[in-house]
Amino acid sequence: MKGKSLNSDFYHRNPGDHIWWKDTEDCGKWLFSFDGQKVYNMYRDYPHNMTPREVRIFDQENPFWAEYFKDRKEA
Repeated sequence: MKGKSLNSDFYHRNPGDHIWWKDTEDCGKWLFSFDGQKVYNMYRDYPHNMTPREVRIFDQENPFWAEYFKDRKEA
């Protein structure tokens, strides 16, 4: 999958990223996927609806959001 888009809606923000992002018209939805099958909404699903591996990858690729949502991990 690297170097390719899952479809025209998904894209990598940076070369080598594992996370695929999807643009949406709704500013309240930040959608992403690891495999193109299961799509997460950052505000609704991070981190409690993700596997530990997915959370580690997300945090590595998105340090700003990992810091922003750090209180969610403490609960």
